[in-house]
Amino acid sequence: MATVEQCRQALQEISTRLAADPEAAARVGLDRTIACRITDLDVAFHGRLRDGAIVDLTDGDDPKAQIRLALAGDDLLAIVAGELGFAGAWASGRVSLKASFGDLLKLRKLL
Repeated sequence: MATVEQCRQALQEISTRLAADPEAAARVGLDRTIACRITDLDVAFHGRLRDGAIVDLTDGDDPKAQIRLALAGDDLLAIVAGELGFAGAWASGRVSLKASFGDLLKLRKLL
């Protein structure tokens, strides 16, 4: 079972990977609040998706976040490790992603 610290590090890794591709960030052009709930650990993190990176990542939920993710800790680690595809996990219900339709279209370019 994943730990809270492993999940925090996994989210930081996602941010690092997103920031490493500035061209993708420029194409997407999102500046949105984001929250990620780790369902099996009953913890949440929130920050801002800006210029293709997650910035100001902190503990706790943001109920007003414009983009909301929910998934199990082990699934988060598997996605970051490349063992589980995000699209497949989302399609099968292992990942819940709530965002406006326009944001979903932009996010797919990053994922």
